[in-house]
Amino acid sequence: MIKTRNRQNLVDEIEKHFTMSENVKEAFLAVDREIFVPNEFKHLSYGLEALPLAASQWISSPLTVAKMTQHLELDGVDSVLEIGCGSGYQAAILSKICRRVFTIERIDELLKEAKNRFSKHEMHNIITRFDDGQRGWKEYAPFERILLSATAKKVPDVLFEQLAEGGILLAPVEEAENYHIITRYYKKKGRITSEAIEQCLFVPVLDGTQK
Repeated sequence: MIKTRNRQNLVDEIEKHFTMSENVKEAFLAVDREIFVPNEFKHLSYGLEALPLAASQWISSPLTVAKMTQHLELDGVDSVLEIGCGSGYQAAILSKICRRVFTIERIDELLKEAKNRFSKHEMHNIITRFDDGQRGWKEYAPFERILLSATAKKVPDVLFEQLAEGGILLAPVEEAENYHIITRYYKKKGRITSEAIEQCLFVPVLDGTQK
C-alpha cells in the first residue's frame, strides 16, 4: 500500500511539470523506482532528482524518463531498442507499454545489476546485451523505436539503418558544450528528418565496453 502511494505521489510530482499520457502514467504506477536506486539513496527514490549509480553513471530523473518515454510516441509499438540500460528503470517503464524492449549497456557491472532486477521482478519482455550500443543490435532489427539514454554528438548511421520505416529515434544531441537538445528523428521513405524538442542534460555516449 505504501509503495502504491509512493508511486502515485511520484506521478503527481511529475505532472506538476509535464502532463503524461495515460499509457505513460500507468507505466509509472506499475514500476517501483526504489528497485533501481542504490541502497544509500533509497529514501530519495520517489523524488525528481537524478541519482548516482556505480561506474560514475546516473539514474535519470523520473521527469526526464517520463518525457523521453512520451516523446517516443509508443501507442501500438511492438519493439523498442534502448542504447544505455544504466539502472534499468527506463527499460522497465518501456516494458509496461511495449511488447519487447531490447536494451544495451556497455558497463558490465551495471548490466548485471539491471538483469538481476528484471529477473527478480519478472520483467520477462526485456532482452539485454553487453556491448557498445552505438553498434545497435542487428540481429533483432529493424526496431520501431530507438532511444539513446546518453548524449551523442552525432547519432551513428547504423542506428538509422536499424530503425524501421515509419519509426522514431529519440536522442539527446550535443549542439554545443553543455548545450544538449532532445531531438526526435523520423524515418519516412528511407529519409531521416528531425525536430528539436527541448534542452536537456545527459551523460555522454562513450565508446567501447567496460568490464
